[in-house]
Amino acid sequence: MKLAIFSGAGQLPVMIKQAHPDAHVVGFEGMPTELADVVQLHRFERLGALFADLRGCGVTHIVMAGAMSRPDFAPYLLDEFTKSALPALMAAMAQGDDHLLRHLIALVEGQGFNVIGAHSLLPLTQSAGVLAGQVPADAARDIERADHVLKTLSPLDVGQGVVVENGLVLGIETLQGTDALLSFVAATSPNLRGPVGGVFVKRPKAGQDPRVDMPTIGPNTIDQVAQAGLSGIVISPDACVVVDLHKTIERANSQGIFIAAAEAAQ
Repeated sequence: MKLAIFSGAGQLPVMIKQAHPDAHVVGFEGMPTELADVVQLHRFERLGALFADLRGCGVTHIVMAGAMSRPDFAPYLLDEFTKSALPALMAAMAQGDDHLLRHLIALVEGQGFNVIGAHSLLPLTQSAGVLAGQVPADAARDIERADHVLKTLSPLDVGQGVVVENGLVLGIETLQGTDALLSFVAATSPNLRGPVGGVFVKRPKAGQDPRVDMPTIGPNTIDQVAQAGLSGIVISPDACVVVDLHKTIERANSQGIFIAAAEAAQ
């Protein structure tokens, strides 16, 4: 297997590169990556050149890792391959992130490459149980409420996370992502908040392909949850990436934040 890492922002691409030092690293113009010193930059407008480069390097498997934003296309830079693929790509983009990512997987695999998930390369997910802190008894209602919201929104391809406090929804993750959600919650007026910090529940969407955009938390998530005045985080067992597990748990314990891997309420 010859691996290529499509690298976005964050530590996950770094962790994969450390575990697979021979991997070919691909970054994209305008997208941040922690692997800037070893990355081969490409443009989204020139997918034909990207696939040719991958074949030239003998790549057989591709992992997409790290946060990426939606690209701005410069029409004058489009190569012939991307021109032909663009109408279907734009249609998928208009339907939401999950549709877009499934389309990208099909596009990549249609060129003869195998797309694999980061969790198949590293032990990133966690089995059911409490990873840090202690889950308050009164958190059960908020968790159940959050699961109901996520289940209802899942077919709409909106987001993977929701914050509930005192039975009230304080925020829903949308295209802007987790950082924006938790910042919004942190800025919520105290008179709209409950007496006890709420919970941030993050789960995969129904039917989501686990090879890409698997829900992810890490040390920075803990900091944001604490700044938002929340009491803890709930993730799905075996279906959520925990980046830098030891540091994440250590930081959660130091800030009084619980982390629980638990199945969603039915």
